[in-house]
Amino acid sequence: MERQECSGSSSQGPPQGRSGTPPRGIKQLPRFDAGVMETYLDDMRDMKAKVYQMFREHPELLPNVEEGLSKEEHRELVRRSLKVILQNGYSPLDFLARDPRKYFYLGECLSMVDLSLMVKSGVQYSLWGGSVLNLGSEQHRRRYYDDIAQLRLPGCFAMTELKHGSNVAALQTEAVLDVLTDEWVVHTPDEGAIKWWIGNAAEDGRAATVFARLKVPDPNGGPKLVDHGVHAFVVPIRDANGSTLPGVEIRDCGYKVGLNGIDNGAIRFSHVRVPRTNLLDRFASVDKSGRYSSPLTSQARRFAATLGELTGGRVGLVAGSVGVLKGAITIAVRYACLRQQFGPPDCPEVAIIDYQSTQLRLMPILATAYGLHFARGLLTDKYVDMKRTREPRLVEEVHALSAGLKAYTTSYTQAALSTCREACGGHGYAAVNRLGALRSDHDIFQTFEGDNTVLLQQVSAMLLKEYRQQFSGAPLTATYHYLRAALLGALPNNPLVTHDTEPRHLRDPAFLAKALEYRTARMLFTLSLRLRKAGPRLGAFHAWNKCLEHVLDLANAYVESVVYKTFLRAVEGCVDPECRRALKAMSDLFALRLIEGDMMFR
Repeated sequence: MERQECSGSSSQGPPQGRSGTPPRGIKQLPRFDAGVMETYLDDMRDMKAKVYQMFREHPELLPNVEEGLSKEEHRELVRRSLKVILQNGYSPLDFLARDPRKYFYLGECLSMVDLSLMVKSGVQYSLWGGSVLNLGSEQHRRRYYDDIAQLRLPGCFAMTELKHGSNVAALQTEAVLDVLTDEWVVHTPDEGAIKWWIGNAAEDGRAATVFARLKVPDPNGGPKLVDHGVHAFVVPIRDANGSTLPGVEIRDCGYKVGLNGIDNGAIRFSHVRVPRTNLLDRFASVDKSGRYSSPLTSQARRFAATLGELTGGRVGLVAGSVGVLKGAITIAVRYACLRQQFGPPDCPEVAIIDYQSTQLRLMPILATAYGLHFARGLLTDKYVDMKRTREPRLVEEVHALSAGLKAYTTSYTQAALSTCREACGGHGYAAVNRLGALRSDHDIFQTFEGDNTVLLQQVSAMLLKEYRQQFSGAPLTATYHYLRAALLGALPNNPLVTHDTEPRHLRDPAFLAKALEYRTARMLFTLSLRLRKAGPRLGAFHAWNKCLEHVLDLANAYVESVVYKTFLRAVEGCVDPECRRALKAMSDLFALRLIEGDMMFR
């Protein structure tokens, strides 16, 4: 921060610049009408206002300090909050089924009420309800929809096992068809196959979507069962009184680092029998004789289709994580504007927001929050289009975009939470200011719905696939046509070799977009060369592992390029000149900070 002069020591309060003329040496930032900006940013703000007013009218649901609650108290608080949401006419499952934009927006709103509440709603409606809607047939929807929607049938999503999380294809729980009784026998074969970290399982869940290996008798009369891979089954786990059913053993996972309002549990099945019709059979069915059939010709395609229908969970986490990021940076910036420390001799103390070190800490986070806000909107819109059209190319694009944005957004938000806490000094450590609870509760967003490291690898694998297929009919052709140059072995020119450091050039959107495009193309090109060189010598698995850091960097570079281009479109679409200038400044900062922090540009 440049040293400021003052006229004397008698004046009180912060230096001029809060509402008047900025102090000498400080550039005046773009000013805009906050109401106009909010109108442009948020076309569902009325819903947010109503949701927050609903909670203000129930202050008993808003404890001052989350950390002071026992897990039992916090779980009960979340149950009551979810019931209040339903009583006030909000139906998350109806939103998910009929207007997903409202569903994801509600999740973003709830993220700043209580992340446990947001996740509890997501488990009940997106995971349990969504799996029945998306993986089942019409008979399943008719049977379960209303009870799930009204919380009369709390449920679980039982995928993760003690030994297998991200590697879903290797799950060990099995569902064997007993042809004589027309039932599936669901069984946990060993300790490693116990379903673990299952939300809603410890106390509330009465049924679960259980992912298990579907096994049927050999149609040729052989002695061994035929394993058709992982499928989803509806399995009751408790009766109407809350008692566990025969063959079902449930244990509470206990206290966690955060999200203690969620009753995570471990489930073990001992030869539990359910009707054959409890198979969620959208992608595969089994008749009474045990004959297996599917419209998809390979086990890999069925598995991919099944997981693809669960993309909404990642979209929801992106929305929730963006909500947390917005809340945290709002808390930190407001504090920095009010907190005063030090200043020129014989002058009032200066607001810490006026220190360059604070600006460098917080302003890039603010810029990224804007960028991720627009990227979340892009992802939501594409998800809605995908559900409407079921167009295969769009399905693939949404899968890649949701994986990349979920990984990038949650990792960025988690780091930003610590920065915001530190920027608030000792007061940021007070539980009442929420930054500690947000940091603890949000931490697991980096792991569930796909570990971030695994998701980033999926993004890079998709980019390499497009590279190898020469973009023939690929969904990214229109957006990332510049990768054709890498494909032909001729990379686009490095836009930084001009060494032009004039602000006019550095803040030119064409330059910034080209710089980020160059980075992605360069990284894809060099990764492909490395894998091609190492593959014959090490084998595909070990070659990939040897290049893994490169793989992750490529995925993050791709996501950042997507975010910036989406940000630019939002800037261009803003008709109010003052708001557009402010958004342009934020987009410039977002891109320039990326360029500054990457060794490739040095």
